[in-house]
Amino acid sequence: MASPTPPLDERALREQLQRVGYLADTDLATTVWLAQRLQRPLLIEGDAGVGKTALATALAAAQGAELVRLQCFEGLDLAQAAYEWNYGRQLMAIRLHEGRGDAVRESDVFARDFLLERPLLKAISQTGPCVLLIDEIDRADEAFEAFLLEVLADYQITVPEIGTIRAQHIPQVILTSNGTRELSDALRRRCLYHYLDYPTVAREVAIVKTAVPEADTRLVEECVQFVQRLRHEDLAKTPGIAETLDWVRALHQLNQHTLPDDTAVLLTTLGCLLKTREDRFLLTGERASQLVEGRRTVGVAEKADTVIAGP
Repeated sequence: MASPTPPLDERALREQLQRVGYLADTDLATTVWLAQRLQRPLLIEGDAGVGKTALATALAAAQGAELVRLQCFEGLDLAQAAYEWNYGRQLMAIRLHEGRGDAVRESDVFARDFLLERPLLKAISQTGPCVLLIDEIDRADEAFEAFLLEVLADYQITVPEIGTIRAQHIPQVILTSNGTRELSDALRRRCLYHYLDYPTVAREVAIVKTAVPEADTRLVEECVQFVQRLRHEDLAKTPGIAETLDWVRALHQLNQHTLPDDTAVLLTTLGCLLKTREDRFLLTGERASQLVEGRRTVGVAEKADTVIAGP
C-alpha cells in the first residue's frame, strides 16, 4: 500500500496549512505531522467551533488530496458509512442472465462493480492522496466504533460476499469529537491524540485577520478581546472561532471600524455569537458594555477587586 509523502518536518506542514488559511500552533502541527509519518489516524477532541473540521479541510487543500467526509450521527450503519449493494443493478444482471437462459452464479451479482461506495470504502479505494474526515465520531453508536476498528487498524474493509478490500493508497484519517460521550479505549489506542482548545488572543486575532483581511485591524482586535471575555460567561453554547469570524464580517458589512459605542447597535449583531434564547437573554446591554470595557466576571456577576484584611 502506498502512502502520501508528508512534509519533511512539522514546520513545513505549518507553512502548507498557513498558505491555505489555517494557522496551526506548533503542538498541533507536530501531532498532524507525526500521524502522517506513522500512518496513524489522528483523534482531535475539543469544543465545537475550535477548528477541528477545518483542519481536515485545510490539510486536504494544502496537500492536494481528495477530501472524503463521513458525518457521524446516532444510528449510523454499515450501509451509510462503508458500502451497500446496488440491488437495482443486481436485479438487472439476473434478468439478463435469465433472458439468455444462463444459470446465475453468485459471482455474477456479487462483484466489486455492484458495490455502491460510501465514505469509508471511497477513501480506501482512492489511488491518490486522500484525507478521510470522520466527523463527530462521538455521535455514532458504540457498535459502529467496533466496525471502524478494522478500517483504522489495517486500512481495509471486509465484504463477506467478495472478501477483503485493502487500501492501495493509505488515507490520512482525522477523527473529531466534541466529547458528547466517552469513546472506547480500543478506538483511542489506534489513534494519535490532540486536544484542540480555544486559541489565545494573539492567535485568534491572526486567524481572523487571515480570514477577513478587509476588516480593520482595530475592529478585529476589539472583537476578539470581547469574544475571549464572553467565553468566560456562563453560556449554554460558547462561541467558537467560526462565530468570531461571522461577527467580524457582520460588523464590517455595517461599516464599523471599531466596536460600536452604541450598545443598542452592538446588541443587534450578537446573533452572530449567541445561538440560544437563554444566552441572548443573559447578555444585557449593561453586561455587554462591561465586557467591552474589559470588566472581569465570575459567571454573569461582576467581580469587584477586593482586599481581604487580616484580623
